[in-house]
Amino acid sequence: MSQWMLEKEIKALEGWQLTAFSVALTERMYPNFALFSRLLEFGDRHQVRQILDGVWNQLGNTGAKMNFEVQLSNIEDNMPDLDEFDMYGASPALDAMVALFSCVSCLLDNSRAEAANIGNLSLECVATFVEVTAEAQLSDEEVLRLISNHDMMLQEEAFQEEVVRRLNSVKQPNAKFLSELRELASNEGVSNIGVSDD
Repeated sequence: MSQWMLEKEIKALEGWQLTAFSVALTERMYPNFALFSRLLEFGDRHQVRQILDGVWNQLGNTGAKMNFEVQLSNIEDNMPDLDEFDMYGASPALDAMVALFSCVSCLLDNSRAEAANIGNLSLECVATFVEVTAEAQLSDEEVLRLISNHDMMLQEEAFQEEVVRRLNSVKQPNAKFLSELRELASNEGVSNIGVSDD
């Protein structure tokens, strides 16, 4: 799915659907941060988990209140500085935090741009992983072809399309729908690049 196609599909989403799209994609990226946080003793993955849970709870109108404006600065505190960490794992961890920041921003102002950012960010995260793990002697053209045909990229595109399809099938969020969407997004704890924090 091209960025143009993604933006076209997101244009059809309204209000809560934009946040639901955003939180589903962020949920799928979360293990990238959780594993990095645990292995490098960086940041506070429990705080990050609580913020992500808070967005789901807000969507489900569970009555649990969270000050999301305050959470934005907490998310920033959990963003790894790529100049400090000279390793690939810092990049998907940062992507997950940028996604969460955009997700909370989308919740606060129903921003279509923020939702599209997360969709593109998740696709780029997968593309970077494929590129980093590709054989060194591949040409630029071969790398691009590898990325667009790679299982992980095809899975990510299919996942985003499935989220949009499900969102288009309901007018208002209900507990059952959100629970099923969350289960799809959590993908048994495996992230968009195949990482698990187990």
